[in-house]
Amino acid sequence: MQETNMMKIPKRILNSLVSSMAAGVVPRAGARYIAIGRTAEVTSLCRDLDVVADGGSATRFIIGKYGSGKSFLIQLMRGYAVERGFVCADADLSPERRLSSSNGGGLATYKELIKNLSTKASPDGGALSQMISRWLSDIQYAVTDAGILPDSPQFEKEVSTRIYAVLRDIETGVGAFDFAHVIDRYYKAWKENNESGQSDCLRWLRGEFGTKTEARSALGVSGIINDENWYDYIKLMAAFARKIGYSGLVVFIDECVNLYKIPNRISRENNYEKILSIFNDTLQGKAAGLEIIFAGTPQFLEDTRRGLFSYEALRSRLQDNMFGGEAVATGMPLFGPIMRLARLSDDELLALLARVTGLFTRCYGAVDVKAEEMRDFLYHMLSRAGAETLITPRELIRAYITALGLLMQSEGKKRLPDIYKKEEHKIIFEEQKKNPDDFDPDLIEI
Repeated sequence: MQETNMMKIPKRILNSLVSSMAAGVVPRAGARYIAIGRTAEVTSLCRDLDVVADGGSATRFIIGKYGSGKSFLIQLMRGYAVERGFVCADADLSPERRLSSSNGGGLATYKELIKNLSTKASPDGGALSQMISRWLSDIQYAVTDAGILPDSPQFEKEVSTRIYAVLRDIETGVGAFDFAHVIDRYYKAWKENNESGQSDCLRWLRGEFGTKTEARSALGVSGIINDENWYDYIKLMAAFARKIGYSGLVVFIDECVNLYKIPNRISRENNYEKILSIFNDTLQGKAAGLEIIFAGTPQFLEDTRRGLFSYEALRSRLQDNMFGGEAVATGMPLFGPIMRLARLSDDELLALLARVTGLFTRCYGAVDVKAEEMRDFLYHMLSRAGAETLITPRELIRAYITALGLLMQSEGKKRLPDIYKKEEHKIIFEEQKKNPDDFDPDLIEI
């Protein structure tokens, strides 16, 4: 496997990539190093980022089977968004984390989002304090550049004036006054080097105050972030991010199938009502600078008893129209809120195997795998009953890395075909009678 055109990958990211792929888990960092295909989907989502950067808003639903690449696409887009100056937040829903709940489930989702808040300077999360501190530092530098020295009596007054100018612009939404007050308290604590005061402000912004009395005693605010209002504070965070120099806020919510699994109908519909509220806000321009991307299975979307389509207001907005299926089938750019992930083409799957081989070789040492052996392995995987439509990248990659590991342990005594049982293969590439040697070599470059 030649590596002449491969980019340099940090060892930490490389090890994480291979380990994650072997376990069937989406790597949080480095997704772009294994990205194959999904050109139409990425182009469409990047177009959304342009809209959000201009002050618009959007909601998307990424729908696909388990292992089809939903989580991978989320991490890939998170990397793109961070590089383009967005603040990103992501969370996986679970039985404990929901969108609407009476026992802390909504607040748990908010806490997870804020914990995973990331920027270009803090790509791995925990960016909240860094965002605010950078903004305050930028204001002080701007005041200094304006000719007002730090030891001047006018310096603190001018800094405060500029801070309040930003905060006044976000004091129009629900909870905005408390939000602005906490940011102001953070500035005062930051100026006085009061770490306890800064910590209290960050605790409030992270939703960690349990009672209003506790928050009023510590910060003098009348409210706290809870299950009912957490989404309002996500909108405020988006507005604040834009005011302090970021392009906007992109929120990724994965594993939405957990909403489909809620056994109680009323609780399930309360969560769907929250999705409807988010959808209406973003599509009507009431959440400037905010995009929310949900990811779930076809059952989560289409089941008319328990899925989103069981909620009539959402079904009427999200169901395919007469042209929707044709657009997906022909690979046209996706403009609607629903993005269905089709199976990767055979060419793309083969290119994915070549990419994985290169990464495995870098991480563990060279393995002697020829191009035709990779093709034979792909044919073997696709020759099983139903595999033509049911095979997923996760299943293919896990099986292939296992085969590479066994091949490496054989210390050259076996070839890749010896690792699995060879059979007569009837599956060919998507183009009728296509010569496998003709697949696009550019796909395998990193």
